[in-house]
Amino acid sequence: MRPVRRLGPGESPVARREPAMRVPRDPAPSRLRYKLTRLWLRPGVRRFVNIGLPVTAAVAAGWTLAAELDVRGRVERAVASVHETVVDRPQFTITRFDIADVSPELAEQIKEAALVPLPASSLEVNVAAVRARVETLDAVERARVRALPSGVLEIRAVERLPVVLWRSEVGLELLDAHGVRVAEVDSRLRRADLPLIVGEGADTHVPEALALLDAAEAVRPRVRGLVRMGERRWDLVLDRDQVIRLPEAEPLAALRRVMALHGAEALLDRDLVAVDLRDPRRPALRMSEHARSELERLRKSVQGEDA
Repeated sequence: MRPVRRLGPGESPVARREPAMRVPRDPAPSRLRYKLTRLWLRPGVRRFVNIGLPVTAAVAAGWTLAAELDVRGRVERAVASVHETVVDRPQFTITRFDIADVSPELAEQIKEAALVPLPASSLEVNVAAVRARVETLDAVERARVRALPSGVLEIRAVERLPVVLWRSEVGLELLDAHGVRVAEVDSRLRRADLPLIVGEGADTHVPEALALLDAAEAVRPRVRGLVRMGERRWDLVLDRDQVIRLPEAEPLAALRRVMALHGAEALLDRDLVAVDLRDPRRPALRMSEHARSELERLRKSVQGEDA
């Protein structure tokens, strides 16, 4: 236990009180100050504070001042006036189309697809976009577009020429020599001059179909069409319900053999229903009912004479 000190003569109790202990200050920074210091050490933060903030403030002040004084509106009106003065000059005005070497129907389709209302300024017409729109037409293989100084928008298109008429489950379509769709028709009579191909997958074998039709030139007036069977092989259909069933492999060579027999012995002029070449090792001829009946009658007649 701490001893109690007695006051001397003339000592005041206040004077004899011992001084209080002072807590030393912690030199470590606070957590917030530490984080701010670490953030300030980043070069990006210093650049933003020293450069970005002043520039942003200056731009905002300038924009606000320009809006208050209508400087922006004046500049926009001046630019629009200059643009109209240049664009509307007669030497830049397109007044007509020049579409040559295509059918009249395709020419009308090209005008509609170009989406260029006349008169128009050549400075505002995007010829690349016009060409892309024209080439989206089924009947156009490729196109070239130019704005001429004479006020003409020249469009040169390579038209796809239909060579066959394809009948599928969807309908009737005109195809070019590569099997690309040209147009759709509602009736066979629209293009009775073109050969007919039928069946799924026939459009992907148009070159082969054309070669078969060329090989059947001797009976071309009698040809009704080619039928794609099971997406594997062809049947050549003639009038009088005659069918030449071609094999899956080398159909052109098989058809040429049939044409050679027809040229030598008039094979297809006889009373036949089908010439079956699906198995090249065992070709077969199928006669009509009338021919079979007549053959049976002749056999019985011959047997009766022998008896």
